[in-house]
Amino acid sequence: MCSPGAAEVPAPQAKFAPERRAWAGPLLAGVLLLLALALAFLFGRFPVQPADVLQLLWDKLTGQPSGLPPAVESVVLQVRGPRVLAAVAVGAALSVAGAAFQGLFRNPLVSPDILGASAGAALGAVLGIFLSFGIFGIQAAAFGGGLLAVALVYALGGSLRGSDPLLGLLLTGIVIGALLGAAIGLVKYLADPYEQLPAMTFWLLGSLSGTAPDDLLPLLGPVAVGTAVLLLLRWRLNVMSLPDEEARALGAPTTALRLAIVAAATLVTAASVAAAGIVGWVGLVVPHLARLLVGPSFPRLLPTTALLGGGFLLFIDTLARTVAPVEVPLGILTAVVGTPFFIALLRSQQRKGWA
Repeated sequence: MCSPGAAEVPAPQAKFAPERRAWAGPLLAGVLLLLALALAFLFGRFPVQPADVLQLLWDKLTGQPSGLPPAVESVVLQVRGPRVLAAVAVGAALSVAGAAFQGLFRNPLVSPDILGASAGAALGAVLGIFLSFGIFGIQAAAFGGGLLAVALVYALGGSLRGSDPLLGLLLTGIVIGALLGAAIGLVKYLADPYEQLPAMTFWLLGSLSGTAPDDLLPLLGPVAVGTAVLLLLRWRLNVMSLPDEEARALGAPTTALRLAIVAAATLVTAASVAAAGIVGWVGLVVPHLARLLVGPSFPRLLPTTALLGGGFLLFIDTLARTVAPVEVPLGILTAVVGTPFFIALLRSQQRKGWA
């Protein structure tokens, strides 16, 4: 029989493990993001030395002339810099939105486009291309289309939901997404097959190839606002992942919180799709990777998900512009990574059940 003193020994060890996991997960995600940043700046059609990148960034921060060739400064600051920032923002936004939707709907297979944001943005973009809008007009149409689609889903889901508001939103989102997909197919059928159709197809597959410094503000502004709202509500997301009756019993205003979470996640999703096109799998895969690192608690999960998502999409974008003589669309590469992960997730959940 063990002595009382011996029985007390494992307690500090059991307590230390979650604490170590709480800071080790975000630290690892931050290191991976820094590694992805280094690879993105150094590799490409025009190779840049690490010392040149560091010198250029330091000189810009201190206001001193860099003395480097103009081509190096142009590549780092005008070409790769905006694209790197856009990739990090889009990856973080889609990942955080995916984690929020998975917790809100209590479903591990939910992604940011579940309420039709991606389909609405895609319809807006292809209409902009069909009507020969400029780049800003296409992005504005995509952004507005995503917001309007989710507003329509929320309005119809509210009238059809019955006793289960989440099921009503989920089913309405699937139906509206299918309808918008048919509308996209009709616009592509009517488009000019030599000029408009290739542009629509390339945009729908996802790309950051045309990102310029002027494109950052329309992306970073909505992403910063929506992500900040989700981070402020991260404690409430733990409560909202419970059934509605239990959440209300704990004093949570479920209707108002659900609307705020859906609005914030939709805002960042629409902005990301407007800037980068349809980039699938990021919002599904990355939240699960973050849960493996820090567990399901949203105060730790959301920041870790943002770091992992930014690094993940930045790494994918670096591969997209370096792995082949022509640039590979982002949606193809994310599908190559996401499909086996999805199958592994299905197999593990089949063994453990869907509790």
